[in-house]
Amino acid sequence: MTGPITSQALRVSRGPYELHAELTPGSGPPVVLMHGFPDSTHLYDRLVPYLAGRRPIVRFDFLGWGRSDKPAGYPYTATNQAGDLAAVVGALDERLGAGPLVLVAHDASGPPAIDWALAHPGRVQTLVLLNTYYHWTPALRRPPAIALYSTPVVRAAARALVRRRPDLDRRLYTWQVGKFIQDPGERHRLVPQLYAQFLPARPAFWRLNDDLLGAVLARRRRIGDLRRFGPPVRVVFGARDRYLNPHVARNFAALFPHSDLHLIDGAGHYVQVDQPQQVADLIAGG
Repeated sequence: MTGPITSQALRVSRGPYELHAELTPGSGPPVVLMHGFPDSTHLYDRLVPYLAGRRPIVRFDFLGWGRSDKPAGYPYTATNQAGDLAAVVGALDERLGAGPLVLVAHDASGPPAIDWALAHPGRVQTLVLLNTYYHWTPALRRPPAIALYSTPVVRAAARALVRRRPDLDRRLYTWQVGKFIQDPGERHRLVPQLYAQFLPARPAFWRLNDDLLGAVLARRRRIGDLRRFGPPVRVVFGARDRYLNPHVARNFAALFPHSDLHLIDGAGHYVQVDQPQQVADLIAGG
């Protein structure tokens, strides 16, 4: 790893709102790191030191998450998240000039990242997929807490219960997100940090859960576009993830015409937390 990391604020406007984004200097095509739910840019805290100096790094919080604005009543959907990514790319182009990008998607950022990549293939040097999803496949499994909050009828009762029982909400989050991290020490450090940022992001979390089933079903119509996607795709999955699992990874690798597959032993859903150096090497080599 390198020494202390120096990051600069990257001002990103999304209409009347602001996205929190950080730019770490480096050389070559910039790497854009995207988080899923229920997390934030802190998901990449362990990875960035291994990548710093090798490439410019941009990480940002989607609207509604982390340190980005959280407008009430906003339609937090995968489609609108693709607009967040477009705003980040626009701000990055103003700072560094337009050029090829390495897009890194994890978990729920898969649909917006892939949508943007399909619309702008000439801007993509490499698309890196970390334990993520795009369209419905038989192998796809929702984590129990996500299933609870995204299943129609059930989700309304579940949300009402955790509003009344914040202690239950914290325990459910700690249990579910804790299962995503293999190392007990890192689990103890990261989960409370993510939960603190999750509480004000709950409206975005619930709205994205409302959107989840429709989003993955609708994107089955784009399988042909995936098969025609020209840039390289690097599929990097933690092999111990029971939900976005090796079957999902192999499906991605089989769909994209120019792909390579890496199943990382000793890593689960948060592959960038469990094996940050190995994942950073794969990103930098993309």
